[in-house]
Amino acid sequence: MPETFAPLFVCGATASGKTDHALRMAVELGGEIVNGDAFQLYRGIETLSAAPNEEEKKRFPHHLFGVLDPTENCDAGKYFEMAMPVISEIQARGKTPIVVGGSGLYLKFLTHGPSPLPKGDAKLRAEMDAKSLDELLEELEKIDPVEAAQVNRGNKRYVSRSLEICRLTGEKVSELRDGWEQKTRELEKLLKGVWLIRERADLHQRIALRTKQMLDQGAIEEVVALAGLRGNWEKAIGVREIRQFLAGEISREACEELIVFATRQYAKRQETWFRREKWLNRVEIC
Repeated sequence: MPETFAPLFVCGATASGKTDHALRMAVELGGEIVNGDAFQLYRGIETLSAAPNEEEKKRFPHHLFGVLDPTENCDAGKYFEMAMPVISEIQARGKTPIVVGGSGLYLKFLTHGPSPLPKGDAKLRAEMDAKSLDELLEELEKIDPVEAAQVNRGNKRYVSRSLEICRLTGEKVSELRDGWEQKTRELEKLLKGVWLIRERADLHQRIALRTKQMLDQGAIEEVVALAGLRGNWEKAIGVREIRQFLAGEISREACEELIVFATRQYAKRQETWFRREKWLNRVEIC
């Protein structure tokens, strides 16, 4: 990402306090908030996705919250195309874009750009699936011996993917990866961001409290209102559990417990993701 467009990133696990931290930074920096959460993009699930409330949004400009219809699908690539013009426009007005979220892949696209590696090709994949692992390794060794030496030689899927990239690009995947890693190291010198970290017990307590508030304050009604609508929003934590509750399959108490458990598991995956992002400054919150 060009330095002139580089925003400040506020990252962390769900319920870690990203919204409050970002609002304080907006006060200090004269910033504007940009959503970096996959589900807060959708209208109609503001409570379920823990989106900023109306009072919070009135304090500073907020962007990319509730901008998608529940039936619209979105991925990291589409989010990148939506977010970059917003960030550029904020910078052009002399403001600091503060990107807030916990959706690692979406944030990765913003900070590092889309992967230079091509998407899979169904026809080529079928051709390689028909070959044995030894045949694929032999071909990869001829095209890219460096990659053949370092790839997991016992995993046919990994070998096939390396060979697929070589075939589609006409280049050695080992060289493409080395170039990408070098670019990444240079890019990360320009990035600015924080990773909010809480003690595990504290985070779990906050997750439990937020889940109860979510169910008490409208999440169930949101799921009812969107009944029959299909889309990515259905993957949000709580949708399946609330539907089970509405169908009489589980109690309200069990619904809450299941959501808490799923949210804890998700928070653990988020922490694993952000731990790999070495450019983020760790901020311990007591």
